[in-house]
Amino acid sequence: MQESSLVITGMGAVTPIGTGTDAYWNSLVSGICGIDTITRFPVDDLPVHIAAEVKDFDAQKLIPHSLERNMALFAKYGYVAAREALKDACLEEVDDPARVGIVMGTAMDGMSTLAATQAQLSTGSLHKVGPRLVPMVLGNMTAGILAIDRGFHGPSITVNTACSSGGDAIMTAAMLLNFGEADAILVVGGESILSPVLISSLAAAKALSRRNDDPKAASRPFDRDRDGFVIGEGGGALVIETERHAKARGVTSYATLAGFANTQDGYHITAPDPHGAGAAKCMHLALERAGLAPSDIGYLNAHGTSTPMGDKVETLAIDAVFGKSPDHLMVSSTKGATGHMMGAGGITEIIACIKALQTGILPPNINYHIPDPDCALNIVANTACRADIHAAMSNSLGFGGQNSSIILTRESGNRR
Repeated sequence: MQESSLVITGMGAVTPIGTGTDAYWNSLVSGICGIDTITRFPVDDLPVHIAAEVKDFDAQKLIPHSLERNMALFAKYGYVAAREALKDACLEEVDDPARVGIVMGTAMDGMSTLAATQAQLSTGSLHKVGPRLVPMVLGNMTAGILAIDRGFHGPSITVNTACSSGGDAIMTAAMLLNFGEADAILVVGGESILSPVLISSLAAAKALSRRNDDPKAASRPFDRDRDGFVIGEGGGALVIETERHAKARGVTSYATLAGFANTQDGYHITAPDPHGAGAAKCMHLALERAGLAPSDIGYLNAHGTSTPMGDKVETLAIDAVFGKSPDHLMVSSTKGATGHMMGAGGITEIIACIKALQTGILPPNINYHIPDPDCALNIVANTACRADIHAAMSNSLGFGGQNSSIILTRESGNRR
């Protein structure tokens, strides 16, 4: 395998705090929180009433009807983010469609659509199921519809590795590019898991915050009083291509994709390895691939979901790689603002890293009020701060023991 220099030339985002990359970033650095009481269905009989819903999203205005009618909500979010990224990268039309691929990352596909349909059948409000349901809920349908829409004929792969799906989609794209299977890859994440049955299951697992009376303060990564994560939803997209291909097209890049890695805890179906060994190994491997030392990383966008065990274990892993609270490393989790966007979050959090490299502004870890001795990190607490960084890392850790780490660098030729 001949490894190439890989660059990111396009970005797109659909999030609970804004649709469009600029809207998302401006809200993020302003400390805006997208969590509130769920509006999509009645919640009085549920143990958890809160989530980070995407707001003011009119799919019928944003997606052609011939495509939109075949898409579940997770796919619509991914599609809109993807179209923004393609436009941003000047890649809406291509010379060789066989050299442009798509990699999709999603944790739960169209499960909420399937659950809602079953509920309608059970209550009698729906009497028959149409032929579009099965393709609508398939995880790979976003990639398929984008390929149909844009005429792409390169590699198409859908990654489903729970909460690390977005990060693993980026790694899969990088491997395809390094193997010469494509010149450019559209990486897409899409997620919408809001449904009573999924909320009930995650609540029974004691994974979700119960702060129903104070939704804006519910997601509080690394804070001592955290009590679980908050479900988020949305879409994210990146265009990743070889530096040679980007230069040939005359486009400049936002950042260089310098390192990536994936590991498996092999410990438990939902709980992380209590020592953080798998996550630490993943970060080490990403640094090794990037040819960087831990001291080169100036900002780490942590997985930081706001669960008592998860944040503690990730801290142990970070300490094992970087040492305890090194002065050079600033850390934040942006899930206090967006909730846990699952497969989409791994991509929108990379966008946050890119913008941090570009602007020198680090996004805040909101709702961080009482430090936890078990999470002694240099947290970007509550307010964005300035730092001239040249490399950033993002972690995505998932059920099943999945670990993903991505490293970006700012090179002299990248856009600022």
